[in-house]
Amino acid sequence: MSGLSISTEHLGVRFKDTQALQDVSVQFDAGAIHGLLGRNGSGKTTLLSTIAALRRPTSGAVLVGGEDPFENERIMGDICMIRESGDVLTDEKVRTNLDYFADVRRYWDADYAGELLEAFELSPKKRPDKLSRGQRSALGVVLGLASRSPVTLFDEVHLGMDAPSRYRFYDLLLADYVENPRTIVLSSHLISEIEQLFAGVTILHSGRVLLNADAEDLRARGASLTGAAEAITDLTAGLQVLSTQTLGPTQQTTVFGDLDPDLRRRAKESGVEIGPVPLQDLFVHLTSGENR
Repeated sequence: MSGLSISTEHLGVRFKDTQALQDVSVQFDAGAIHGLLGRNGSGKTTLLSTIAALRRPTSGAVLVGGEDPFENERIMGDICMIRESGDVLTDEKVRTNLDYFADVRRYWDADYAGELLEAFELSPKKRPDKLSRGQRSALGVVLGLASRSPVTLFDEVHLGMDAPSRYRFYDLLLADYVENPRTIVLSSHLISEIEQLFAGVTILHSGRVLLNADAEDLRARGASLTGAAEAITDLTAGLQVLSTQTLGPTQQTTVFGDLDPDLRRRAKESGVEIGPVPLQDLFVHLTSGENR
């Protein structure tokens, strides 16, 4: 098992008078961890729900492993979507929920599920409705990881978790992914905590694709230039300027674009320092009103 590819072609989803997704064409390569980013209301949950065949597209197409997943029993069985809200039997014990998932997930690993319960200090005897919000989120993580589904979608599962639990989740996810590769999509607002996990990044904004790129390529295209204002103005001509800060004679400008060797040479000659930009900062700048 190494995961299934996911692609959408001109995907549209409409709820009555609301266009939740419009002309969304993205590609999630098989066997990789992808980040799905976007502000509240950008369409992340709708996209994941459509991929998981929980919702039928209004227009366009979704393909998982080259097939339409909607009402496709074989493909649907290979997709596990975990939402922060739970999707568990709240009035049944955790143990019963694990047994239920074992019956419906063909790659379910019961031993691993038990290890995860211990890692998150969850009692199999408790009912989900008696757990704290953080513990319910951790239970979702247990169900998602132990399912070992070829396509595993985590939709903001971290929301109720404290920092130690979140970092435990990241460590467990990466360790198990190395041992059992599959296609994983993580939707999150805590970009700085998980950006190093991503092989690819998709940014949605107002139901449209703002960016769908290789993570390393994305990081390489974002840069900060610090130096004399006049020199930076000359260097950034033709680049997308995301933000500018000035302190006396010194200016720092964040740009998005290809910094070719000639530009880097001219920057060095002009005394302009080029530095990296964290993915979270790029996300904030790219989704701000003036830069879209």
